[in-house]
Amino acid sequence: TPQTLKARLNKANEEPLYGLFLLSFSPTLAEIAGHAGYDYVVIDMEHGHGGISEALPCLQALAATQTPAILRIPESSAAWAKKALDLGPQGLMFPMIDDPELAKKAVSYCRYPPNGVRGAAHPVVRASKYGIDEEYINKCEKELLIMCQVESMEAVKNVKDIAAVEGVDCVMIGPLDLSVNMGWLREPVNEKVKEVMRVAEKAVLDSERKTYLAGFAMPNDGPDELKRRGYHMVCGGVDVGLFRSAAVDDVKRFKMN
Repeated sequence: TPQTLKARLNKANEEPLYGLFLLSFSPTLAEIAGHAGYDYVVIDMEHGHGGISEALPCLQALAATQTPAILRIPESSAAWAKKALDLGPQGLMFPMIDDPELAKKAVSYCRYPPNGVRGAAHPVVRASKYGIDEEYINKCEKELLIMCQVESMEAVKNVKDIAAVEGVDCVMIGPLDLSVNMGWLREPVNEKVKEVMRVAEKAVLDSERKTYLAGFAMPNDGPDELKRRGYHMVCGGVDVGLFRSAAVDDVKRFKMN
């Protein structure tokens, strides 16, 4: 049995995990990503066109390649978390977590009563192998990677307290939304944004709970830079972006010849 994503992160100080965002909701591209060797794939239900039904085939394709899947839900709510968790991802990403109270709520959505508010359908959902995995309820909360996204100045001010919330395993800094929040829609991740990011990065890396730090590479702040700054999880790109670049280059090469 391959190690869970959360277990592999314990070794991420040696080598950060490298992942991909999947916005196309294509099981074929998900399967290719798994075979290519990505350490994890984030299925993005916040910005991608798909929802629960479209995410399921992608999860199945990734499972066939033994690649951990993370679901990013559209909003931090009990309803979205419940449906996402029942699909059985190894991680759940909550967007726009601006303060520790929102982080505590996110954690509660992932836990069964009395420790949380997650609805129970474990005897029949995919997460428990449709009830075949009798140990599911004993291990699911321990093995799930809970990720909270810091994407605003308010969140950066509170990032130390967010990282300190029991149950929050990882803080992911969202560079694009943070740039927009700071007023830099057309010039993302400039030096002023990077200064703010470094404040947030340091707060997470110095956290007493040893919370993991995740981030998304940008053209002017690449994956090697994030690796150098101590990130445990690095997202290098987006499937549709990789295909777009390859397609545009292919057409250019043909027409130039």
